[in-house]
Amino acid sequence: MTTTRSLLDAYSEAVISAAERVSPSVVKIEVEHNGRRNGSGSGFVFTPDGFILTNSHVVHGASSIHVVLPDGDRHGADKVGDDPDTDLAVVRISAPNLIPVALGDSHDLRVGQLVIAIGNPYGFQATVTSGVVSALGRSLRSQSGRLIDNVIQTDSALNPGNSGGPLVTSNGEVIGVNTAVILPAQGLCFATAINTAKFVAGRLIKDGRIHRGYIGVAGQNVPLHRVLIRGHHLPVNSGILVVSVEPNSPAQLSSLHEGDIVVGLNDHPIPDIDALHRLLADYHAGDRTALTVLRGTEKLVLNVEPLLR
Repeated sequence: MTTTRSLLDAYSEAVISAAERVSPSVVKIEVEHNGRRNGSGSGFVFTPDGFILTNSHVVHGASSIHVVLPDGDRHGADKVGDDPDTDLAVVRISAPNLIPVALGDSHDLRVGQLVIAIGNPYGFQATVTSGVVSALGRSLRSQSGRLIDNVIQTDSALNPGNSGGPLVTSNGEVIGVNTAVILPAQGLCFATAINTAKFVAGRLIKDGRIHRGYIGVAGQNVPLHRVLIRGHHLPVNSGILVVSVEPNSPAQLSSLHEGDIVVGLNDHPIPDIDALHRLLADYHAGDRTALTVLRGTEKLVLNVEPLLR
């Protein structure tokens, strides 16, 4: 009995500590379309000068945006940029004494790890739910129709209004941006990995949007067998397993198959999905693009002509 109580106390302390650390940075986002208030979501401050991460679908097309801080203060916000393809957006407010979150490393996540979601479901501000990482490397179709790769699946309860809020580890580091639930299923909730969000947010702050090369694959990070690494003299020990290929996409036209493992783009090694996204975000129309893939024990180089979007 004492052991059970100790375990519960440790679990509670972990959730309480993470919630107390992150909740002061979590905000409610209210939006209007053509003068009519018709939506709200969540977000979180990630820089001391007022940059806030949220979901694209929360603010996309809004005619005005307001941010409500944990103390109830309400501020008008400017949309810095949004990226429907990853369902991420950045808005900015001008307010004193903002507390930014600590951003973690989503590469360090493990299935079964405790995670905490904080947001404003149905307008109930600063609601905390907890669960575990159910799976990693999922693909989820965004509202733009594009597949978001490297999505975190969790059973931490999310509801409308949680969108854009942080998914947090027990030490209070944000490792995901809560983005979607599958209704009417229970315990099927998803978050965009924070490593993806860091890259997207940086580009949105710089340029307001992201132009990227599109090849039409959904994939997940996988380790490579040492025999393949040595046999092909690969500079990486992991790659991207192709889970699906979009019909009539550049990937399909290049004869990329499900089950292939992408390990390189042009002269750049590709150890994971984030590396591929970064390179495709720097793609220019007409650039030569060659994918290095493993198919079984064979190494192939496929010529791909990405679409610029």
